[in-house]
Amino acid sequence: MKNITLKTIIVISFLAQSFGSEISGIISFEGKTPKMKKLKLEADPICVSNNEVPPTAEWLIVDENGGVKNMIVSVKEGLSGSFNPPTEKVVLDQQGCVYRPHVLAVMAGQEVDILNSDGIMHNIHALPKINREFNKAMPKFKKKITTQFEKAEKPFKIKCDVHPWMAAYVGVFDHPYFAVTGDDGSYSISGLNPGEYVIEVWHEKLGTQTATVTVGDGATNADFTFKKPSKKK
Repeated sequence: MKNITLKTIIVISFLAQSFGSEISGIISFEGKTPKMKKLKLEADPICVSNNEVPPTAEWLIVDENGGVKNMIVSVKEGLSGSFNPPTEKVVLDQQGCVYRPHVLAVMAGQEVDILNSDGIMHNIHALPKINREFNKAMPKFKKKITTQFEKAEKPFKIKCDVHPWMAAYVGVFDHPYFAVTGDDGSYSISGLNPGEYVIEVWHEKLGTQTATVTVGDGATNADFTFKKPSKKK
């Protein structure tokens, strides 16, 4: 085995400080998964023709192993300092008369490009409670508008008044430590300093969960399991 030099130790230490630690895990759903109904696009024939496969509702997308897509995972407590928004833009597209992605997360002040790939009349109606509400028309010739949300806010709805089945959700954060779960329910939040953090998981129908996680050097696992809410009597 080769000797580890002081230079090697310094490099390893520098890399650990640069990239920080990571929290990752799987968000799962326990129980029978409701079947997502097909969206009724017949009111606009172009919406029908723009989809090779009829789209379905997306309020609960669960894979064969129970992993839940479209959940926002974020650090709720434990951070210090201030953070600048990234220069990289986030994209929300209107494609096939469906918002893609259905759920996104951004930093306050980060630019969001809203696209109209359908080439038909849409309108973007954002419904925040803290940030400024807006309702912008996007005629078929208008392919892109750019906006941003200036203040951190819990996830809120964006809808299209022309096509009432269209809905997306946006969470806005004052830090970069958040993620949206992928197709298999997995997430990863990297760059954290070792310490104790409160992690929050949000879903548009299943609500929220929090957990306190102690992060050391390297990777820390934090899985969550959600169940269908019981019906109110």
